[in-house]
Amino acid sequence: MIQDLQTVQAETGATFESISDLSVAISYGNNTAALQAAQSSCALVDRSHWGQIQVSDADRIRFLHNQSTNNFEKLQPGQGCDTVFVTSTARTIDLVTAYVMQETVLLLVSPQCRQSLLTWLDRYIFFADKVTLSDLTKENAVFSLIGPESSKILNRLGLDELPDRYANHCLIQLERTEVRIAAGSSLATGGYTLIVPADRAAVIWKTLIAVGAVPAGNRVWEQLRIEQGRPVPGRELTEDYNPLEAGLWHTISFDKGCYIGQETIARLDTYQGVKQKLWGIRLNDWVEPGSFVKVGDNKVGKLTSITETNQGLFGLAYIRTKAGGEGIKVTVGESTGEVVKVPFLTHRQ
Repeated sequence: MIQDLQTVQAETGATFESISDLSVAISYGNNTAALQAAQSSCALVDRSHWGQIQVSDADRIRFLHNQSTNNFEKLQPGQGCDTVFVTSTARTIDLVTAYVMQETVLLLVSPQCRQSLLTWLDRYIFFADKVTLSDLTKENAVFSLIGPESSKILNRLGLDELPDRYANHCLIQLERTEVRIAAGSSLATGGYTLIVPADRAAVIWKTLIAVGAVPAGNRVWEQLRIEQGRPVPGRELTEDYNPLEAGLWHTISFDKGCYIGQETIARLDTYQGVKQKLWGIRLNDWVEPGSFVKVGDNKVGKLTSITETNQGLFGLAYIRTKAGGEGIKVTVGESTGEVVKVPFLTHRQ
């Protein structure tokens, strides 16, 4: 079970905190080495506290197609995508990775959104809809391999035929266990995500470490996601922002037809109505998230996240489109900064 996994993790120096009522390894006392591994070799992150929502029954594809921004009708079993669930006014609820299987779809959702998204989705299942929702969060562990040598780690285990397109996935046999492996780490850095039965999680974790993966805690994940620009609920994804402002253009189909929030998103695209955009920002001093970003005396945005890196402090901030983008000099509280691109995000306008 997951407790067996955490016992193994504790033996290698893990410390834990509670996130969304689930215990999470936040550090193994090796943050510098883990970050280096994510950049140059392979880091292993336990994401078992992320929500896993299974959508099943005959209308599952149509249902998800109508409830989120990406085009599910183009996906075949073994494929997947990132998609965004939005309100009727196109405000973001969560950025989700969907894995389409033969008879079900598995949604990997942000930890704090598991219950709220289940409730929200259930609200849109009507009497005639053949859709069933199940929470599989405690039934599986989720591991992500992050870094340029992730495939080499898996090759060492005899796994040579690996999915090579983001969110494509397949079943493999690993340590006499059926494991689902998907291309992508949920970051801009390449890698793979493994969905493992909870009762075999400790065995699979030990096997991956034994062939060279470096364990990385949730603090490392948080630093990576800020440096790369991956937005998360409660920070960059709130009812104050829409997915175009959040730089999630790659998750949106503009030709699939009607879905919740579609009219607003289409209007923003057609009339170039994106009034603010999410950017990275290099800072020279610590500033609390929520602080205003200024150009001169003018407030032009708001800081949403901040982290320490080897190159100094780095944050994410929404900046008004009219103020400019990459390269502009700003002040945030008592800190000065420069706006920079981040690899996870795309901006079309």
